[in-house]
Amino acid sequence: MTALAGPAAEGEETADAATAPARRGPADAVAERLRRRRRSAAQLFALMPYAGAPLILGTVLAHVLAGAAPVTFVVGSGTALPEAVAGRASWGLWLAAGAFLLQQALAPVQLVLSREVARRIDAACVTRLTRFALHDATLAGLERPEVADRLNEVDEAFEQWVLTPGAAVEGGLALTARYTQLVGATGVLAWAMGPWAAVAGALVALVARTGHAEAFHHFGAAFHATQPMRRRVAYIRDLATGTRAAKEIRSLGLLGWLDARFHAETRAYLDPLWARRRRIYGPPFLAYTAVALAGLAVALLVIAHAGGTGSAGHGWRPAEAGMAVQAVVLCGRFGVMFPESDIKLVFGRGAWEALGGFERIVRETAGPATGERRPAPAPADAITFEGVGFGYRPGAPVLDGLDLTLPVGTSTALIGVNGAGKTTLVKLLAGIYTPDTGAVRVDGTDLRELDPDSWQRGFAVTFQDFLRYELSLRDNVAMGAVAHRGDDEGITHELRRVGLGDLLDALPGGLDTPLTRSLPGGRELSGGQWQRIALARALFAVRHGARVLVLDEPTAQLDARGEAEFYDTFLDLTRGVTSLVISHRFSSVRKADQIVVLDGGRVTEAGTHDELVRRDGRYRRMFEVQARRFGLAGQDPARHTREVSP
Repeated sequence: MTALAGPAAEGEETADAATAPARRGPADAVAERLRRRRRSAAQLFALMPYAGAPLILGTVLAHVLAGAAPVTFVVGSGTALPEAVAGRASWGLWLAAGAFLLQQALAPVQLVLSREVARRIDAACVTRLTRFALHDATLAGLERPEVADRLNEVDEAFEQWVLTPGAAVEGGLALTARYTQLVGATGVLAWAMGPWAAVAGALVALVARTGHAEAFHHFGAAFHATQPMRRRVAYIRDLATGTRAAKEIRSLGLLGWLDARFHAETRAYLDPLWARRRRIYGPPFLAYTAVALAGLAVALLVIAHAGGTGSAGHGWRPAEAGMAVQAVVLCGRFGVMFPESDIKLVFGRGAWEALGGFERIVRETAGPATGERRPAPAPADAITFEGVGFGYRPGAPVLDGLDLTLPVGTSTALIGVNGAGKTTLVKLLAGIYTPDTGAVRVDGTDLRELDPDSWQRGFAVTFQDFLRYELSLRDNVAMGAVAHRGDDEGITHELRRVGLGDLLDALPGGLDTPLTRSLPGGRELSGGQWQRIALARALFAVRHGARVLVLDEPTAQLDARGEAEFYDTFLDLTRGVTSLVISHRFSSVRKADQIVVLDGGRVTEAGTHDELVRRDGRYRRMFEVQARRFGLAGQDPARHTREVSP
C-alpha cells in the first residue's frame, strides 16, 4: 500500500502555511500554491488504485461526456436558431436535442460511478485504519494526544461517510467535467470571436476560480487546526447525551454546568474560525468577484458591439452572437465554488492526511516490524523482569529497576498501594508496552525479539477496567478465545465454574441473551455479575490454550460471599498455568505460591504469606490494617493467616 507519511507531513505544512500571517511575496505565494496542487494531485493518484483502473477510466469518460454536452448544446442551438427562424430544418437542432438528452442520461451514471469510486477507496482506507490501529500501532502510540486528534478527524469523516478520502477522489474526478466545459467554451469563443476573446474568457474564468478555491482551501486548513477543540466539544456532547454518565449528571445536578461548558467550548473554536472566515471571504472574495464581473461585462459588450456593427473582423454571422454569449456565460459559471468537488477535496484530503499523520506518529513509538520477529514459544522455565524501568512521560518512572521472576506453572500474587505500577507491570508482561530500560525475558529471550501477536495469543487477561460488551452472554465469554465461539459446553462450564449457573438458567435466551437493555430481550447485570463474566472469559481462554493467566483485581466488585468463593477455588482456577493475580485483598492472594510487594517501582518483598507476615515489612503492616477491620488488632497476624478473610 502507498505510504502515508509523506502526505501527512505535507498536509501539516499546508495547514501551518494557511493559518500563519502572510510573510512572503506574490512569487512565493504562487510557488507554494503550485507545490500544494502537485501534492494534492499526488495524494489523489495514490488513492486511485484502490478503486481500480477500469472504474476510474469509466468515471472520467462519463465526466468528459457530461462536460462536453453543454458546449455541444450551445453549438447546436446557436446553429439551429437562424435556420428555425428562416423556416428551414437544421442538423443543429438534432445536435442540441441529443446533447440535452445525453446530459440528462449521464447524470445518474456519473452519480453511480462516483459513489462506487468513493466506496471502494473508503473501504480500503477503513481496512487500513483498523488494521493499523489494532495490529501495527502500539498502545503507547495510540495514547498520545496528537494521535487522538487525528483519529477523531478520521472518525468524523467516516461517521457520516461524506467527507472521506474516497469523496476527495470523487470530487477530483468531477473536476474533469468542469474543465472539459471550460475548454469547450473557450473553443467556441475562439471560433466565434477570435483567439483573443478565447484567451480573455479563459483568464477571467481561471482567475475567479483560483480565488474561490484558494479561499476555501485556507478556510479548510483553519478548520483542521481546530481539531483538538472540536474533540473536547464532542466529548462533552457525548457525555451529556449518552447513558454512561446519565446517573451522575442527574444525581449531581450537572446538566446546567454541562450546558454552559458545551456553549463555552463551542464558542472557543467557532469565534476564531468565523473571524478567519470573514478575513478569507471578505476583501479577497470581493476582489476576485469584481475581476470576474468586469471581464464578463467587457466580453458581452464586445459581442454586442460586434453584432451591432455586423462584423467581428473575421466574417461575422448572426448565429455566432448567440454562441458567444452562451460561451461567455459558461466561462462565468466556471469561476464559482464547485459543490460537487471543492468541499470533498478539502475535507476528504484532510481525512486522508489525518490518517497518514496517525500512522506516522504511531510509528515513532513502534519497535521492529512484526514480520522481523520470531514466533513466541510457550514459556518452559520462567518469565523474568530484569532491571525494568518504564514511565509514561520522561522523568517520571512508574517502574524503576524492577526485578521479578514468574516461575512457569506457579501462581504469583502482586500487591501494592494505588499507583505503585501493578497494572503497568501487567501491560509490560503482555507486550503491550516495551520497557524504557531493562528487559522482560521469556526463558532468557528478550520479549522485544518475539512476535507480540503470538505472545499475546497465549494470554488470558482480566484487566481491572475490563470491557462490558453490549453483546450476547455467549460472546462476552467467548471473547477470551473467539475462534471457539461455538463451544457452548465450554462456555457453560466456565460460567458455572465462576458461580453464574443460576443466572444462566434464569435467562430466557440462555447464552444468546444480550447483556444490555438497549437490545430487545436484553438483560443488564450487576457489577459483581460482570466481574464473574470477566473471570469466565479469562478461564475460557485458558481452556483453549492460554499459557499465562493474569487477573487484575479479580474480586474488586464481588460481595463478601463471592470473594470467599473465589478464595476457596483460587488454587483450582489457577492450577496448571502460570498465573499473576493483582489484589488489595489478602483473602485473594494468600494462597499464591509467592507474593511480591511492589513499592517505589521495585519489588521490595517476596515470599509466601506466612513468610511475609513473620517479617516486619510493608506486607505485614498492610495485613494488620485489614485485620483491624475484623477486630483482630493487637493479636498475632500469623495466627490468623487461615481465618482472616477481609
